[in-house]
Amino acid sequence: MEIKDKELHRITTTAIIYKPDFTYLITKRSLSKKVFPGKWTVPGGGLSVDDYINTKPSTKGANQWYGALEKSLRREIKEEVGLEVEKPNFLVDLTFIRPDGIPVICFSYYAKYLSGEVVLDEDSTEFAWVTLEQARKYDLIEGIWEEIRDVEETVRSSK
Repeated sequence: MEIKDKELHRITTTAIIYKPDFTYLITKRSLSKKVFPGKWTVPGGGLSVDDYINTKPSTKGANQWYGALEKSLRREIKEEVGLEVEKPNFLVDLTFIRPDGIPVICFSYYAKYLSGEVVLDEDSTEFAWVTLEQARKYDLIEGIWEEIRDVEETVRSSK
């Protein structure tokens, strides 16, 4: 596989959304998705220039914006599952090459559920609130179960 521009990446974010009872939201990807069709995952999606370009820059005299990843993640959560979350916390980053040769960097976050009822967009076909052990029974994208486990350990140890 040849990568044309080795400095350019698609930037994505995901969120492991959890409730106080240690259940986690997972969604099943549509079969029409380019990457991991039909697999279970967590909400998220790509950063778009529109997530920041039409807002006031964070600095004077330069076109610089802080918080674009969080803004993009909140937008994706709202669009994909209709939920609001508390402040997302960074968990881990992951890089991979899509089947079409586009390199991706994904920033994974976790966030406590705040409000809303799950309403899926066309990117997902099903959803479930699951415990860590229940999540093992789903055909998750590789690495998602371990991320959920890490979130559970982090949240439990902070109480």
